[in-house]
Order: sequence, then structure tokens, then C-alpha cells
Amino acid sequence: MLNLPKDELPREKLIEKGADSLSNSELISLILGFGCKKNNVLKLSRKLIRKYNLKELCNMDVHELMKILGIGKAKACRLIACFELAKRLTIKKIKNKTIENPNDVVNLLFPKLFGNKKEKLICLLLNSRMGLISKSIVSIGTLDSSVIHPREIFKEAITKSAAGIILVHNHPSGDSTPSEEDIEITKNLIKAGKILGIKLVDHVIISDNGYFSFKENNLLFD
Repeated sequence: MLNLPKDELPREKLIEKGADSLSNSELISLILGFGCKKNNVLKLSRKLIRKYNLKELCNMDVHELMKILGIGKAKACRLIACFELAKRLTIKKIKNKTIENPNDVVNLLFPKLFGNKKEKLICLLLNSRMGLISKSIVSIGTLDSSVIHPREIFKEAITKSAAGIILVHNHPSGDSTPSEEDIEITKNLIKAGKILGIKLVDHVIISDNGYFSFKENNLLFD
């Protein structure tokens, strides 16, 4: 690091040329702050980027990051905090947000679901004008109709007097095509929703490569 020309040091380069002039490894080096005995911070950052891409890094937890040589608790927390801020920045404020189509759902939740290694089932609660009341994670893990019971989905919807719900989950495989379990869960929720007077507006499956909407594909069976 000290052998580099002053204007090529990440901090000075950022000041002189702007943040967009820095490579991913240079930006990571500024977040980490300092290196370790075997590697200065820039070398450590380059090794990180070579071994893990940004998608993998931004979805690691503290314990996974701390397994990397040169990354202690403080550095791991810095990385996670920066990635979390970036995710939050891309998520639009949900207050008074109207959900008009599946693209609105994807824009709202893609930053949270991108790169996730586990399936997350999220429920969006809507008022009678399709305004978003709230969103909540119902479960984490493989979806199974024998485990995901309609009462878990509709419990909060009843409490908050929602008129409708949109079910959202991700496919870590990158393929957003619905599975038989996805279809079965959707059928069960439609039936339960009719009894409770709370409409299943859509079931959206999001992957890193796209999305699938049951409503757009006329698969809500109503």
C-alpha cells in the first residue's frame, strides 16, 4: 500500500476522482480499514473479491465472514452493515405504497431476496385499495404444504384487518417456475381466503433471474 503512488491509494483516489472510479476491491478495502499480518488491506480485499463475488459476500453472516483469514468480528460487522444499508437504500418506503402489479412486488422485495441461499416466505398485507399495510416473513426454509398452514399466513391478516394478501417467496436455484408444492400451497390459501373473506391477490416467486406471478399466468384458480 505504501509503495503505491499517493493518488492511487483508495482513499485519496476516492477524494480526487470520486467513488465510482474505485474497483470493488478498493471499495472493500476502505470498509475494512486495515489488513492483517500476512496481507495489507488492499491485498486482503482483492483476495476476498477473487474468492467470493459481491452477491456471495452480501449474503454472508458474521460467523461465515469470520472464518475468512484476516476478517475478525469488527471487519465482519462493518461489511454486513454496509451491505445492509445498500439493501435498505434500494427498497422503497412501504408506507402508503400501492401494489398495482407483480413488478411492484419485485421492486419492493428483490433487494431483500437477491442471493439468498434459503427460501423465505413473505406475506404482504393489503387494504381494500391495494395499499400496503405491512410485510412480514412467515417462514424460512423449504416450502412444504404440510408445514405452511393457512392459519400462519392469515393470522396477522386477520389481526390487521387486511382485505387481501400477496404471498411472495424466492427460489435460490434461480428458476422461478412454481413447484408442485407452490401450486398446492396456493390452492389451499385461495380456499382459506374465501372462507375468511381475505383474497389471495397473487403469489409471486422471485429468483435472481426473474419472477413468476400466479395472477399473470392465470393460475389463481378462482
